[in-house]
Amino acid sequence: MCGRVTETDATRIVRELAITGHVPELGATPRYNIPPSDFVPVVRVFPRELVRRLDLLKWGLVPSWAKDASIGNRLVNARVESVTDKAAYREPFERRRCLVVVDGFYEWKRQGRLKQPYLLRARSGELLAMAGLWERWTSRDGEIVETFVVITKPAEPGVVEIHDRMPAILRKEDFDTWLSPKQRDAATLLSLLGNTSPNLVATAVTPRVNKPDYDAPDCVEPLTVQPGLFD
Repeated sequence: MCGRVTETDATRIVRELAITGHVPELGATPRYNIPPSDFVPVVRVFPRELVRRLDLLKWGLVPSWAKDASIGNRLVNARVESVTDKAAYREPFERRRCLVVVDGFYEWKRQGRLKQPYLLRARSGELLAMAGLWERWTSRDGEIVETFVVITKPAEPGVVEIHDRMPAILRKEDFDTWLSPKQRDAATLLSLLGNTSPNLVATAVTPRVNKPDYDAPDCVEPLTVQPGLFD
């Protein structure tokens, strides 16, 4: 799964992913523990523009046909095994794909009755582009809400020691294919999600991360050294 992310410098997305379309006001405050239901920068390409744009979307997908927005609290992660089948994901997978670009994400390792959080980041320091789907929902009052879900897959070696799921992280050379509104071939898209992720390094961090409203620099500071786990 993917339940929290870090975004310590959102302006990196604009530079490193060559965003030439719309860019929102990102703010200068680093985010060290972004939970579902919060807003996260998401990269999209619209058919009428065909350029990469950046938007702030709410984490937790609300299908266009939903009666109310509360369903988004449950649709935080979409399993790759069911993105082409489940009603909530089928059309977004075909028509509304996005990149959820972060500098790190958290996973939890069960240790007895406790869960130890780990921060996972690219060993190279590069941003991580998680595969996502987005949707537009209109309330009875006419309010338009745009939301997203992160696609997850079985954990790769080096992550499975912590958790059995992880976000599907796309390679740079696959960004255009994933974002292209013209790409509708499910087999091609699913193959991108199966590619190996960048080399990740995991760091045990403070259990304060477990609190969704705790967002401070010590979230990303090492708690203890874990020799040999990800060497």
